[in-house]
Amino acid sequence: MESPTPPPETATTRLARIWADKMPITVPLGVRIEALDRASLAVSMPMAPNLNHTGTVFGGSLSALATLTGWSAVWVLLEEAGVLVDLVIQDATIRYTHPARTDVVARVKWPGPNEVGPLLRTLAKRGRARTGVAVTIHDAAGEQVAEFEGRYVAQEREVRSEKREVRSEK
Repeated sequence: MESPTPPPETATTRLARIWADKMPITVPLGVRIEALDRASLAVSMPMAPNLNHTGTVFGGSLSALATLTGWSAVWVLLEEAGVLVDLVIQDATIRYTHPARTDVVARVKWPGPNEVGPLLRTLAKRGRARTGVAVTIHDAAGEQVAEFEGRYVAQEREVRSEKREVRSEK
Protein backbone atom coordinates (compact mmCIF):
# COMPACT_ATOMS: atom_id res chain seq x y z
CA MET A 1 0.00 0.00 0.00
CA GLU A 2 1.41 3.36 -1.01
CA SER A 3 1.68 6.06 1.59
CA PRO A 4 -0.24 9.20 0.70
CA THR A 5 1.77 12.12 -0.65
CA PRO A 6 1.94 14.89 1.93
CA PRO A 7 0.27 18.12 0.88
CA PRO A 8 2.64 20.82 -0.35
CA GLU A 9 3.88 23.19 2.31
CA THR A 10 2.21 26.57 2.39
CA ALA A 11 4.09 29.84 2.74
CA THR A 12 2.64 30.07 6.27
CA THR A 13 4.08 26.67 7.20
CA ARG A 14 7.49 27.44 5.69
CA LEU A 15 7.65 30.80 7.46
CA ALA A 16 6.63 29.32 10.82
CA ARG A 17 9.34 26.66 10.39
CA ILE A 18 12.00 29.32 9.68
CA TRP A 19 10.95 31.20 12.83
CA ALA A 20 11.10 28.03 14.95
CA ASP A 21 14.42 26.81 13.51
CA LYS A 22 16.34 30.07 13.06
CA MET A 23 14.74 32.77 15.23
CA PRO A 24 14.38 31.53 18.81
CA ILE A 25 13.16 34.92 20.07
CA THR A 26 9.83 34.23 18.39
CA VAL A 27 8.98 31.63 21.05
CA PRO A 28 9.11 33.85 24.19
CA LEU A 29 7.53 36.74 22.26
CA GLY A 30 4.61 34.42 21.46
CA VAL A 31 4.25 35.60 17.85
CA ARG A 32 1.87 33.84 15.48
CA ILE A 33 0.99 34.25 11.84
CA GLU A 34 -2.62 35.44 11.77
CA ALA A 35 -2.99 35.90 8.03
CA LEU A 36 -0.82 35.49 4.98
CA ASP A 37 -2.27 36.05 1.55
CA ARG A 38 -1.47 37.76 -1.73
CA ALA A 39 -2.19 41.20 -0.27
CA SER A 40 -0.68 41.27 3.21
CA LEU A 41 0.81 39.55 6.22
CA ALA A 42 -0.52 39.88 9.78
CA VAL A 43 1.47 38.68 12.80
CA SER A 44 0.04 38.71 16.32
CA MET A 45 1.79 38.97 19.67
CA PRO A 46 0.19 38.46 23.09
CA MET A 47 0.47 41.12 25.74
CA ALA A 48 1.15 38.86 28.76
CA PRO A 49 4.77 37.80 28.04
CA ASN A 50 5.62 41.26 26.71
CA LEU A 51 4.55 43.49 29.60
CA ASN A 52 6.61 46.38 30.87
CA HIS A 53 6.59 48.00 34.32
CA THR A 54 3.57 50.20 33.45
CA GLY A 55 1.31 47.32 32.41
CA THR A 56 1.57 48.01 28.68
CA VAL A 57 3.39 46.14 25.94
CA PHE A 58 7.15 46.70 26.13
CA GLY A 59 8.42 48.93 23.31
CA GLY A 60 11.29 46.54 22.58
CA SER A 61 8.80 43.74 21.99
CA LEU A 62 6.82 45.96 19.61
CA SER A 63 10.04 46.79 17.77
CA ALA A 64 10.97 43.10 17.53
CA LEU A 65 7.47 42.28 16.25
CA ALA A 66 7.64 44.99 13.58
CA THR A 67 11.16 43.96 12.52
CA LEU A 68 10.11 40.31 12.28
CA THR A 69 6.94 41.13 10.34
CA GLY A 70 8.83 43.25 7.80
CA TRP A 71 11.55 40.61 7.47
CA SER A 72 8.92 37.91 7.00
CA ALA A 73 7.16 39.81 4.22
CA VAL A 74 10.38 40.24 2.25
CA TRP A 75 11.40 36.62 2.91
CA VAL A 76 8.07 35.26 1.63
CA LEU A 77 8.21 37.47 -1.45
CA LEU A 78 11.72 36.34 -2.36
CA GLU A 79 11.11 32.72 -1.46
CA GLU A 80 8.02 32.61 -3.69
CA ALA A 81 10.10 34.16 -6.50
CA GLY A 82 12.53 31.26 -6.09
CA VAL A 83 15.39 33.41 -4.83
CA LEU A 84 17.47 31.97 -1.97
CA VAL A 85 18.89 34.80 0.11
CA ASP A 86 20.31 35.71 3.43
CA LEU A 87 18.09 38.54 4.63
CA VAL A 88 18.91 41.02 7.39
CA ILE A 89 17.65 44.36 8.55
CA GLN A 90 19.92 47.27 7.71
CA ASP A 91 18.17 50.10 9.52
CA ALA A 92 14.77 51.01 10.91
CA THR A 93 12.70 53.65 12.59
CA ILE A 94 9.72 53.07 14.84
CA ARG A 95 7.27 55.57 16.23
CA TYR A 96 5.12 54.60 19.19
CA THR A 97 1.77 56.33 18.73
CA HIS A 98 -0.30 54.94 21.61
CA PRO A 99 0.34 52.61 24.58
CA ALA A 100 -0.64 49.01 23.83
CA ARG A 101 -2.82 47.61 26.62
CA THR A 102 -3.93 44.45 24.80
CA ASP A 103 -2.55 41.81 22.47
CA VAL A 104 -1.31 43.40 19.25
CA VAL A 105 -1.23 42.64 15.53
CA ALA A 106 1.42 43.87 13.11
CA ARG A 107 0.43 44.24 9.46
CA VAL A 108 2.45 44.76 6.35
CA LYS A 109 1.16 45.17 2.83
CA TRP A 110 3.20 43.46 0.15
CA PRO A 111 5.44 45.77 -1.79
CA GLY A 112 3.96 46.55 -5.18
CA PRO A 113 5.45 45.84 -8.61
CA ASN A 114 7.31 49.17 -8.50
CA GLU A 115 9.32 47.87 -5.52
CA VAL A 116 9.48 44.14 -6.30
CA GLY A 117 10.64 44.46 -9.91
CA PRO A 118 13.70 46.59 -9.11
CA LEU A 119 14.50 44.41 -6.09
CA LEU A 120 14.53 41.22 -8.17
CA ARG A 121 16.44 42.86 -11.03
CA THR A 122 19.10 44.23 -8.68
CA LEU A 123 19.43 40.84 -6.98
CA ALA A 124 19.85 39.14 -10.35
CA LYS A 125 22.43 41.69 -11.49
CA ARG A 126 24.44 42.26 -8.31
CA GLY A 127 23.53 39.37 -6.03
CA ARG A 128 22.51 41.88 -3.37
CA ALA A 129 19.64 44.35 -3.03
CA ARG A 130 17.78 46.48 -0.51
CA THR A 131 14.11 47.17 -0.02
CA GLY A 132 12.01 49.18 2.38
CA VAL A 133 8.96 47.88 4.22
CA ALA A 134 6.33 49.70 6.29
CA VAL A 135 4.61 47.92 9.18
CA THR A 136 1.79 49.15 11.40
CA ILE A 137 0.88 47.66 14.76
CA HIS A 138 -2.64 47.85 16.19
CA ASP A 139 -4.19 46.86 19.51
CA ALA A 140 -7.31 44.71 19.94
CA ALA A 141 -9.56 47.78 19.49
CA GLY A 142 -7.91 48.55 16.15
CA GLU A 143 -6.04 51.61 17.43
CA GLN A 144 -2.59 52.07 15.93
CA VAL A 145 0.10 51.73 18.60
CA ALA A 146 3.22 51.92 16.42
CA GLU A 147 4.42 52.55 12.90
CA PHE A 148 7.67 51.11 11.61
CA GLU A 149 9.80 51.54 8.51
CA GLY A 150 12.66 49.16 7.93
CA ARG A 151 15.19 48.61 5.19
CA TYR A 152 16.24 45.02 4.58
CA VAL A 153 19.26 43.73 2.68
CA ALA A 154 18.97 40.52 0.69
CA GLN A 155 22.09 38.74 -0.51
CA GLU A 156 22.00 35.61 -2.63
CA ARG A 157 23.60 32.72 -0.80
CA GLU A 158 25.55 31.41 -3.79
CA VAL A 159 27.06 34.83 -4.52
CA ARG A 160 28.32 35.20 -0.98
CA SER A 161 29.88 31.71 -1.08
CA GLU A 162 31.63 32.45 -4.39
CA LYS A 163 33.09 35.67 -2.98
CA ARG A 164 34.48 33.74 0.00
CA GLU A 165 36.16 31.25 -2.35
CA VAL A 166 37.72 34.07 -4.41
CA ARG A 167 39.07 35.72 -1.26
CA SER A 168 40.56 32.49 0.04
CA GLU A 169 42.39 31.85 -3.27
CA LYS A 170 44.25 35.18 -3.10
